[in-house]
Amino acid sequence: MNQWETEWQREQERVNSVVDQVKKKMNVLEEHLGGKKEDVVQIRKDFWEDVTVNFDDAHEAAETAASIKQQAELLSELERSHKNAEDQKKSLVKLSDSPYFGRIDFKEEKDAKTDRIYLGIASFYDEKADEFLVYDWRAPISSLYYDHSIGRAEYEAPEGTVSGEMELKRQYIIRNAQIKSMFDTGVTIGDELLQEVLSRQANPQMKSIVATIQKEQNQIIRNTKGNLLIVQGAAGCGKTSAALQRVAYLLYRYRETLSANQIVLFSPNNVFNSYVSNVLPELGEENMLQTTFQQYVYHHLGDSYNLEDPLEQMEAVLTAEDHPDHKVRLEGIRFKASLDFMNVIEAYIAHLRNEDMLFKSVSFRGRVLISAEQIKEKFYSFSFSVSIPDRMKLVSEWLVSEVRRLEKTERKKPWVEEKIQLLDKEVYVRLYQKLKKKKQYTEDSFNDFEQEQRLLSAYVVSKAFKPLKKWIKSLTFINLKELYMRLFTGEGLSWERKEKYLLPGSWKEIARLTAETLSNGELLYEDATPYLYLKERLEGFQTNTAVRYVFIDEAQDYSPFQFAFIQRLFPRSKMTVLGDLNQSIYAHSTGDAFQMLYERYGKDHTERIILTRSYRSTRQIVEFTREMLHEKESIIPFNRDGEKPVLKQYEKKEDHTRAIADIIRKLQDKQVKTIAVICKTAKECEEAYESLKDKVHVELMKKDSSSFKQDTLIIPSYLAKGIEFDAVLVYDASNLQYGKERERRLFYTVCTRAMHELYLFCRGAISPFITAVPQDTFVRDN
Repeated sequence: MNQWETEWQREQERVNSVVDQVKKKMNVLEEHLGGKKEDVVQIRKDFWEDVTVNFDDAHEAAETAASIKQQAELLSELERSHKNAEDQKKSLVKLSDSPYFGRIDFKEEKDAKTDRIYLGIASFYDEKADEFLVYDWRAPISSLYYDHSIGRAEYEAPEGTVSGEMELKRQYIIRNAQIKSMFDTGVTIGDELLQEVLSRQANPQMKSIVATIQKEQNQIIRNTKGNLLIVQGAAGCGKTSAALQRVAYLLYRYRETLSANQIVLFSPNNVFNSYVSNVLPELGEENMLQTTFQQYVYHHLGDSYNLEDPLEQMEAVLTAEDHPDHKVRLEGIRFKASLDFMNVIEAYIAHLRNEDMLFKSVSFRGRVLISAEQIKEKFYSFSFSVSIPDRMKLVSEWLVSEVRRLEKTERKKPWVEEKIQLLDKEVYVRLYQKLKKKKQYTEDSFNDFEQEQRLLSAYVVSKAFKPLKKWIKSLTFINLKELYMRLFTGEGLSWERKEKYLLPGSWKEIARLTAETLSNGELLYEDATPYLYLKERLEGFQTNTAVRYVFIDEAQDYSPFQFAFIQRLFPRSKMTVLGDLNQSIYAHSTGDAFQMLYERYGKDHTERIILTRSYRSTRQIVEFTREMLHEKESIIPFNRDGEKPVLKQYEKKEDHTRAIADIIRKLQDKQVKTIAVICKTAKECEEAYESLKDKVHVELMKKDSSSFKQDTLIIPSYLAKGIEFDAVLVYDASNLQYGKERERRLFYTVCTRAMHELYLFCRGAISPFITAVPQDTFVRDN
């Protein structure tokens, strides 16, 4: 047995020893959990038996309340203890399979002893030996593994910088408590481990990367310096993975003061949410709040308009090029995404402080109780120094008091008597019981006919007026639709010289198109954020001060207006934005949103990290796809070999369809798990599905799909963003589909979804983005 084999055996013995102790701890926990569960069940069962209930006087009532509180706190503490034990058990189950993935031997300065540090997804402490057998990958000392090679090294501990010498760095692949692979390395993470991980097939859910975190990714994960962290990087560089590990790190570092519900992730779509949903639970942490910006907008505006979503906007932009208003729409999208348009709205709001506010009349049963003009008069009766939201609150209170006054006169109207006659007997009983409980009436109250009529009239009218009062309190009396419309009908900007604002040359056409759409009850996606901004500025911004961290993935798809809006929504939170300008596929994506954020936060409060190495795809795929970009030098492929991308060109539709079906069948026969046929639009997806469904098994992904699964999927380009597949088949890479310069980034995004194999099929002339690529980076095969 040579020296390495002896070392391997010694390491396996340690794995066996650690796993054995982990299992013993699991057994203890099992007994503990069983007892805790029985205690919780018993306390719930006996809750009221163990509580002394007596409400005879104030003193007895206070004692009863204290008894209930004490019992509830005991139950809560037991449930919390049970949950902590359950979480610990889940971590131990993972450690029993793979206790750790790395080891570093580190000798601190002025210390004679060299410490062996083993890293895993969670800590494991040996109480008898008083030492950590495994350190959590997020522990301060663990950063040595990610940031340094053999030699001088240092890390930041709570008490300050710790310096010393790293004498060994070892990496393991352990499965079922057996070392499958082990190697020493002088670099941050050895190519052997990365090769093993990256060569695996894609998974329907993103996995944790803690064993393969690179130095530049570790900088993202552990960054706590500024209020804004901007991460820019090439497709497949690990931005999203690093961001999710960053969430786990923050929850670990600030575990006493930070919880998962104080972190929000804005992701591109629901499919993506499903794709990343398992990363944090895999690391033993609860998922943060996940949403899309569209979901937030819809929650606040969905009842007001037929609201277009970003995918519908993308579909319209890609398929309506022959429409006479197509160019106007594109210019409108870009302007409404800008801070110039926000400034226009701000000027409009300043004008509304003094005049031209619009309201809706307060009506009841088809008759006006308080006219819009009366409300307007009341609004402007308050001092101009009072903010608009504060004045709205005062108006709302006035309206409610006026409605209550009118409510009393309404009780004598004929319709009230008609409603009383239709009341069920149950209503009489409930009302009687309610009044008796309030001690407002004696038992004889319902024996007096006139008194009974007064009571029932008050009940009927109060119930009828309840929705109206709710309508008023929600500030729905503001005529937001007309106020926003006036920005585009000429009235909204008539109060100042329009030349003062940076309006585009096509403003009149943009205004016409917008007014037409609004009058049809539709709100275009580019209008959603400005409309909501106007609403919030008039009613009072619904800020969330509890959220501490906001993460925005695919941030290149956000506009400066949207970023400014989100920043205002979460005024006390730090922000992490991740994106790739080369994947800016939306019409409003001009590339200046990141710079705008940088300027708003200031360089002293901003950290910017740029990732250049791409890990997702094979070297051959990266070398092909980067050639499509103008700044291709900024992307470095990881050296993982594979087949060159394959280009297939056909003139006839039937030949094109047959060739795609043949490749899908070949990939399925090889047990390739995730195959994506990526089309440009949803319309093209439907065409592809109809032509392929009878030839080979395929699934059609639509915008309302909520999950991503291992299968052969037909998916539109914009829905595939942020997701990776074992094999990608570009349904039609022709000049007809991808021929315009503005489609360059979309085509690049489509091709970079492939991990191992990439096929491009053309019907007719080939896209210029392919013909401009060096011929030796792909293979032509027909």
